Amino acid sequence: MARSIPRPHPRPHRRPARALPAALAIAVTLTLAACAADGSSGTAGTRQGTPAPSPTASPQTTPQTTPEMPAPSTSPTPAALPGPVQPAGTPRDVATGLEAPWSVVRLASGSTLISERDTARIRELTPDGALRDVGVVEGVVPRGEGGLLGIAVPGGAAADTVAVEGQDPADAGWLYVYFTAETDNRIVRVRLDGAPGSYALGAREEVLSRIPKAGNHNGGRIAFGPDGKLYATAGDAAQGGNSQDPASLGGKILRLEPDGSVPADNPTPGSPVYSLGHRNPQGIAWDETGRMWAAEFGQNTWDELNLIQPGGNYGWPEVEGTGGGGEYVDPVMQWATRDASPSGLAAVRGTLFLAGLGGERLWVIQPTAEGGAGDVVEYFRDEYGRIRDVTAGPDGSLWMITNNTDGRGSPRNGDDRLIQVDLVPLAGG
Repeated sequence: MARSIPRPHPRPHRRPARALPAALAIAVTLTLAACAADGSSGTAGTRQGTPAPSPTASPQTTPQTTPEMPAPSTSPTPAALPGPVQPAGTPRDVATGLEAPWSVVRLASGSTLISERDTARIRELTPDGALRDVGVVEGVVPRGEGGLLGIAVPGGAAADTVAVEGQDPADAGWLYVYFTAETDNRIVRVRLDGAPGSYALGAREEVLSRIPKAGNHNGGRIAFGPDGKLYATAGDAAQGGNSQDPASLGGKILRLEPDGSVPADNPTPGSPVYSLGHRNPQGIAWDETGRMWAAEFGQNTWDELNLIQPGGNYGWPEVEGTGGGGEYVDPVMQWATRDASPSGLAAVRGTLFLAGLGGERLWVIQPTAEGGAGDVVEYFRDEYGRIRDVTAGPDGSLWMITNNTDGRGSPRNGDDRLIQVDLVPLAGG
């Protein structure tokens, strides 16, 4: 059981770890058919609004006016800083006055891009700390949980228009965007023209369409993995059958080449499906060993942290949380839904950081070499409200964005905001 521990230097609860069962390989044949499911509900299935958190959190392991902000540091995250790490000190605002922000990406140029779900705007936080509009993504139809969702750039969190090692130069200069359109969810890439302080959206190409949409369960996170491929989380669009249906893109984690074609080494030839049996995954990250982790909303009982295996089936809707192995892969960690409602996920310096929406807190996880959850500690409970996304910040820190203006939260003065959290080596780590 993880527990709430005072800051700034908490001593995490330690417990033995359990290795994740190996995923059972599956064969799926994908027919790219339109499976859009449109709905107007803004609630996550039958889950209720967030109740007051209990005094002790309960994860389980399976065996206004925007004040002037100081200029953010533009230093890259130093690779040599030791890990694992934990939050320390008092977090500070980097930007305020955002409207339902959903995803944040740092650029090597020193700028940061932020997507806003309901306005369909891409915002730029410039190297000197100013907040400006880059442009509106055309074709976005905000409704319920849908709208302008994840953004990503080739090369990961600290790359932009400069080609990275091993990257096709033709793939440089693109901003990748996942959004809800009139009939489906789709991924496009848009040229990021200009320079820091003057970025603009340019020419556009479609990457993938016909991902099922609804008023909820749209997934929406995209990221480039260490292999240079584009990964995307697709929700079940409130139709649980999508998750086990090989002919649907819903309820899956997808893997694509940057141009939208299917990688030759995907689990099933010709299919973008990398894993299936997901309900509404919204966080993906790779640790320093290259392992892929994903955070997933459950229904009424268990939210999940999963270690993703190619071709793995994670059980939804047949199983929520731990199902005892067999044909389905069990989560590494599960939380009562009131304690997590996980969205963004980041791996920084040997540590996983999971953003809690309904749980209104940050979960800090120290994964083991065997694939277990290790130590799990909560931070900032009820301090900042709903936390939507997390990413590596400058100088070895962590950045997180709140999501209190999306119609479900209780906005505080200055919300929504981008916050910087200092990280220090884990005591005794």
